[in-house]
Amino acid sequence: MKGMKFLLSILKYLFVLTIIVLSIGPFIWVFISSFKTNAEILNYSIGWPQSFKISNYLMAFKIAPLTQFYLNSVIVGIFGTILNLIILGMSAYVIARFDFKGKKAIVGICSLSLLIPGAAMLQPLYLTVNTLGLYDKLIGLVIVYAGFGLPASLYIISSYFQTIPKEMEESASLDGAGFIRTFVSIILPIAKPGFGTAAVLQFLLCWNEFQFAITLTTGNKSRTLPLALYYFKSQFASDYGVMFAATVIVIIPSIIVYMLLQKQVVSGLAAGAVKG
Repeated sequence: MKGMKFLLSILKYLFVLTIIVLSIGPFIWVFISSFKTNAEILNYSIGWPQSFKISNYLMAFKIAPLTQFYLNSVIVGIFGTILNLIILGMSAYVIARFDFKGKKAIVGICSLSLLIPGAAMLQPLYLTVNTLGLYDKLIGLVIVYAGFGLPASLYIISSYFQTIPKEMEESASLDGAGFIRTFVSIILPIAKPGFGTAAVLQFLLCWNEFQFAITLTTGNKSRTLPLALYYFKSQFASDYGVMFAATVIVIIPSIIVYMLLQKQVVSGLAAGAVKG
């Protein structure tokens, strides 16, 4: 019996170790390769560079306007996330707490929208954005990303609201607090983990999305960082060291954001899963 438990324990740790290697291994390889020359990458892809130089990173900023792409991604990520949470905050609370006509229809439509692939919406989105005069503008991307992330944010936030005891709202009502006062002063502070989870996932969506960005923008004025990698791949694919350096530059911010808010994400998902 003890031998079986020991074997299961070893298999469990081996499984976790395999997942960690598969998750972190590619990033470590790209990070190390970003300091290599083309000859080093082509001759021996696995191994340490002869010397750690930042010339590839400097060249990446010279070849492409990464600073402009960075600024665009930050603007789109922050405002897309804020707009998403503002729209979803109170609506998710109403869906979680109240019964009304059309509630099941709204939830059902949100569920179905999760099944629609993004590629199927490219043409109607392009026509709509172009008609509204938002083509090749950051505000167009902000609105599209905020709307595209609504279903996932709705389920995360409403599931977390369902874990909050109704007695707290009833006590606030007895003390004379209205709907808005109760929501702002009591519900929002308690639901910070749920909002944190939705915010991180929405920000990562805005930061990493590629299809809508390349369809709804042109030139460098409004394009975001994922398109910078496409720029390198299409025109400078022979310089792999510079391309790997640009890749690291693009993905580092999203990793930092997740690491800073990891506790919020885990607690939000775990609490929301109780009644979600």
